[in-house]
Amino acid sequence: MTGRPGVGKTTLIKKLSRLLQNAGGFYTEEMREDGKRIGFKIITLDGEEGILARTDLPSPYRVGKYYVNLKDLEEIGVRSLERAFQEKDLIIIDEIGKMELLSRKFREVVEKIFDSEKDVVATIKKSSDPFVEKIKNRNDVVIFELNEKNRNSLLNEILSVLKFNRGEKQ
Repeated sequence: MTGRPGVGKTTLIKKLSRLLQNAGGFYTEEMREDGKRIGFKIITLDGEEGILARTDLPSPYRVGKYYVNLKDLEEIGVRSLERAFQEKDLIIIDEIGKMELLSRKFREVVEKIFDSEKDVVATIKKSSDPFVEKIKNRNDVVIFELNEKNRNSLLNEILSVLKFNRGEKQ
């Protein structure tokens, strides 16, 4: 799933994860102080939390004004994807973006997941990046563009595709 920032991708991911059984993975949420966004949390579907990025984090990795915390990304996010790969039918990844792509371990586990038979629902950045383009151009990937007009109907569309992939009746 792709769409402009703030359109509701994470909200839709959270709704999907509540509706679907046997899902694992993670989503990201904004961190705010005094109404200003200061960073992003990484939250696994089983409730583990960490800091993905902050404006005031001591880190050599930077995307825009945010310093990326590769330690939490790998110890919490990547580990949740590895666990989901072993134990779950559906893997949720929010998101495959600039910050996450700084991690070699993240890229490796994402490739492994997409090369498997697992169902995946992921948010993915719009801008071009060779890794992102490789995923988007796979024959087994369906891209949904979320916008204000379809954000209420897209949930059912994604659920229908997942049911079809699993051989369930529509």
